Amino acid sequence: MTSGLDAMSLKAVFFDMDGTIVDVPYDWPRIKKDIATGGEPILSHLQKLPEPERSRKWAILEAYEERATSEAVIREGIVALLEYLREREVRSALVTNNSRKNVDLLLGRFNLRFDLVLSRESGLWKPSGAPFGHVMCEWGLHPGECCVVGDSLFDVRAALEAEIHRIYIVNEDPRIFLETGAEVFPSIPALHRRLCIHLF
Repeated sequence: MTSGLDAMSLKAVFFDMDGTIVDVPYDWPRIKKDIATGGEPILSHLQKLPEPERSRKWAILEAYEERATSEAVIREGIVALLEYLREREVRSALVTNNSRKNVDLLLGRFNLRFDLVLSRESGLWKPSGAPFGHVMCEWGLHPGECCVVGDSLFDVRAALEAEIHRIYIVNEDPRIFLETGAEVFPSIPALHRRLCIHLF
């Protein structure tokens, strides 16, 4: 990102959950195949289906999610990063396409706290920028005061649609994000060091 963006006051960080806050064993190609999404994002596909097909396929997704949630492990460095942001009075929001049930289970298991949690029950989900727009509206912030931390192209697309240009991706394969403008880090501690050096 540009030095101009770095110089702006950061007031909020919007975190993804699966793959960012926690590592979870999702096999997305298999899930999409079992649900037969036809290449559409899973939640968008499910919303369009008539009953009883919609309920049947929701049950498939929820079974995969329940299994993955039970096996999730917290990513190294998340607790320290959240504490760092709190110390500097930077708000944290968890913005996820997962269910509130699974969110609450994971936050309770790992004793994590966010200032705001937005799950798919809101009717807003990525890759739309609407979830981030909703949080900015709630907090009276503009895009230049926010950044997004995620692990996927969905997070990048949602951030850009919301006009948030400070996008930090935690992923071991930076090639996927070469043309996105996002900064890619191999780990949460590496991202933490970036924030310490350049933003505060």
